[in-house]
Amino acid sequence: MAPTGCSCFPLTLERSKKGSCKFARNSSSLSELIICFGEMLIDFIATSAGVSLADADGFKKAVGGAPANVAVGISRLGGFAAFMGKVGKDEFGYILADILKENNVDNSGMRLDPHARSALAFVTLRSDGECKFMFYRTPSADMLLHEKELYVNLIKKRLLEKGVISIWNQADIIKISEDEIEFLTKGDDPYDDGVVLKKLYHPNLKLLLVTEGSAGCRYYTKEFKGKVAGIKADAVDTTGAGDSFVAAMLNSLGSEINLYKKKRRIRDDSQPIYYSSYLHSTSVVYEI
Repeated sequence: MAPTGCSCFPLTLERSKKGSCKFARNSSSLSELIICFGEMLIDFIATSAGVSLADADGFKKAVGGAPANVAVGISRLGGFAAFMGKVGKDEFGYILADILKENNVDNSGMRLDPHARSALAFVTLRSDGECKFMFYRTPSADMLLHEKELYVNLIKKRLLEKGVISIWNQADIIKISEDEIEFLTKGDDPYDDGVVLKKLYHPNLKLLLVTEGSAGCRYYTKEFKGKVAGIKADAVDTTGAGDSFVAAMLNSLGSEINLYKKKRRIRDDSQPIYYSSYLHSTSVVYEI
């Protein structure tokens, strides 16, 4: 998670008797609640780059898990975010729950499992800042969340059935990378607009975003498409960069839900895709 140096949020934090967080919407805030569902874990990141796990001199703790990263990013940008998922009822689980509280993320949908451990990941960094992960799950608590444990009052709708493709056609907004396009299209060219529009775009989709790392981002709507160039940055650690992009984009759309329809605004230097790309390029690891 990337620290922003901001300690003020347009939300009022209250604590329930059970210690979970509840939020009152600030009267001046126009953002909708964005619920992030999935994993939250602890990353142990090698302190020296370009070495294997076996050769690493030491590790630093960091918060991991894309859904949780996105939720914190949205909150730090002034949005209204919630996280749903499960961690172990252990020291790491308590750390993760507290991180959400400290960042004004509603964690009322978070569950602590006394019979499973919080997920851990050991991370090595290549010299170019890219990461390699080794996960410790046997299984871990995040993999053991059951339907009966879901806080349905928070989501208000039943979750979609499991599987990427089954939920793909229900999504309004999708962010995907080149590697993920290759995976879903079984090896097709991820830079071919024809492939993206024919195989991935569907009638219900309002905005499709394709991130290309340092090269920037492509965007597709029903009426127009385009590209925003990346912002040059010296890579130190790319962990969470994509999560920062998603957080900025969802926060912008949460404040102005029809923004994706406005061709000029969606790519202006001061508007969401450029802004998201900026956060993508400047995000760093948040230490705990």
